Amino acid sequence: MKHTLIGLMATAGLMVATQAAAAPLMSGDWAAQACQSFNTNAILTNELGEKWIKNDGGRGYKIIQMYRTDCGDAVKAEMKIVPKDGKAFCAYGGKVTGTALDMGKDYIMHAETKRWREMGAGEYGPMKAMMFGRLKFSGPKGEAMSVMGPFEQFMLLPGKVPGDDNCPK
Repeated sequence: MKHTLIGLMATAGLMVATQAAAAPLMSGDWAAQACQSFNTNAILTNELGEKWIKNDGGRGYKIIQMYRTDCGDAVKAEMKIVPKDGKAFCAYGGKVTGTALDMGKDYIMHAETKRWREMGAGEYGPMKAMMFGRLKFSGPKGEAMSVMGPFEQFMLLPGKVPGDDNCPK
């Protein structure tokens, strides 16, 4: 019994430490972790690699910027997706680099923290989120509509990658 109690206390302490160490959702540090998660998701890498990544204007990359509406647009996270071996691969996740966006190729998305959490939990996908105005989106809309299936996996990242609700700085 004594060992069980000590084990439970240690586990609880570890959980608190892990939660405290989580970067703010949509921060640069969070985006770095989201980039790693993107690369382990076969649906994202394979299905976005089939055609989506090819619409890069010859630049060799696409940029996705995202932020939490309730935190303001001053602090955005960015992911740079590149083609690699016929797949879409996240080569960078972090703070915005200042690379000029091409809105015929790149994306900016924002939603309230509550909505990112709902999408991350799989309560609804990007189609419903956009239809009901829960997710604001700029970029090539026709292209986005053609990849709703795999992009739903992208919207799950806020539920897979730990992040706290403090606004990024």
